[in-house]
Amino acid sequence: MRISLVICVFNEEDNIAPLANRIVEALSGYDFEAIFVDDGSTDCTKEKIRAIADNRFVLVELRKNFGQSSALQAGIDTATGDYIVTLDGDLQNDPADIPAMVALSETGDWDVVAGIRAQRKDGMLLRKIPSRIANYIIRSATNVRIKDYGCTLKVFKREFARTLKIYGELHRFVPVLAALEGGTITQLEVRHHARIHGKSKYGIGRTLKVISDLLVILFLKKYLQKPMHLFGAVGGIGILLGVVINLYLLGLKILGYDIWGKPLILLGMILLFGGIQLITFGLLAEIQMRTYYESQDKKPYRIRKIERVGPVANQ
Repeated sequence: MRISLVICVFNEEDNIAPLANRIVEALSGYDFEAIFVDDGSTDCTKEKIRAIADNRFVLVELRKNFGQSSALQAGIDTATGDYIVTLDGDLQNDPADIPAMVALSETGDWDVVAGIRAQRKDGMLLRKIPSRIANYIIRSATNVRIKDYGCTLKVFKREFARTLKIYGELHRFVPVLAALEGGTITQLEVRHHARIHGKSKYGIGRTLKVISDLLVILFLKKYLQKPMHLFGAVGGIGILLGVVINLYLLGLKILGYDIWGKPLILLGMILLFGGIQLITFGLLAEIQMRTYYESQDKKPYRIRKIERVGPVANQ
């Protein structure tokens, strides 16, 4: 069994050497590779990685800062192990938890094992509280019951990890992407350490980004294969309300009332034409969805396994 660690780093020069030592110590006896994906660091992070005297460590150097999602995808594309492990490069994740997570994935046949940061060593106001709120919102909106979406430490089976396409800022929603692909997911408590070197790249300012990305995830989860159900429903309601309002105003006009200049006539026209536009947009989205699947021979389903059962299988 070969394990591939994917570690996305950006300006983590002081953490590279101690993290490498912890990895070697934790995975003694395992066949592993540790892939450091440098996401456009401006300090000596790359030099520190090159200085590691161990050929099991790999440096993937991106041309510029593409963001954590792109860096994570680059690491997954490079990995060759049977199991792919993602972890942060800031020493807050503990590599000593990896063997237990891999063993759980192997014995329980789980596609993804997600870490839960027990006794989290972060600030309450700026880190823990926003994280808890975000976790609650994501769980409630997606119905994917992961306790700690913010924990980077996860274990994937390689063949399953390759089905995930992580882009934009969707690294926060990897469990949801896994659920969309029909993956089996479990959780395991892991250790968490306080950051000693460097500065955190996360903050409360990312809240709006999380909300925006959540809208994307919800659309992918519910309407990727049937966008007309969203745009058609909203557009149909708009047209219905617009027709009702305009018929009401027409009745007033027939009765001799002056309806010109009333805000209600403007609302009726906006609802009517807006509904027509939404339905048109839904039709275009349906065409694009079919192009997406058919032009690349993608399947709208995922098969876990195929088994022959009955007397023939037992012969």
